Amino acid sequence: MADRKTQPPDTEKWNRIYAASDQGDAEPAKVLREFLYLLPVRGRALDLACGRGGNALLLARQGLETFAWDISDAAISRLMESAGLHHLKIHPEVRDVVSHPPDPGSFDVIIVSRFLHRELIPRLIQALLPGGLVFYQTFIKEKTVDTGPKNPDYLLECNELLELFRPLRIILYREEGKTGNPASGFRNEVMLIARKQ
Repeated sequence: MADRKTQPPDTEKWNRIYAASDQGDAEPAKVLREFLYLLPVRGRALDLACGRGGNALLLARQGLETFAWDISDAAISRLMESAGLHHLKIHPEVRDVVSHPPDPGSFDVIIVSRFLHRELIPRLIQALLPGGLVFYQTFIKEKTVDTGPKNPDYLLECNELLELFRPLRIILYREEGKTGNPASGFRNEVMLIARKQ
């Protein structure tokens, strides 16, 4: 556990949030839940900015060697408890993913949900092995309800995620915004799955 004096400024905020969150396993992201069949049968997977680790738990259940990184030691502690209860092997780490991104060519799968740091995306692309997949889901500016971050820096413009992952082959992209009936469908977030050639 990092010394409080050396922790990044957001650590305490996220520790409070995760310490107060509901008990039980965290839900995996829709982009991962609905497209599990695209995962490789083996390999190394990273749940980046994992929170309580819903994605990591699902990846480990699929038989992937799973790593989970988050800035919050409270979140990582909760994930370790869940992994232990389900007898799943996960490599959790308290880590500032912005200042310590993954090494180049280190993962077959990277999942990011409800976290956005645009400058990190080129490093994520580099971190994928050839044929590797990124699963990404986060909030957009064109929301139908007031959910997610209030700070516009953490909200994506229309089609912005497509541009950020342009070097990869896009497998799936879904961004509905306010089109059609806003009471139905996948709203307020965008999802993307892309593959490194």
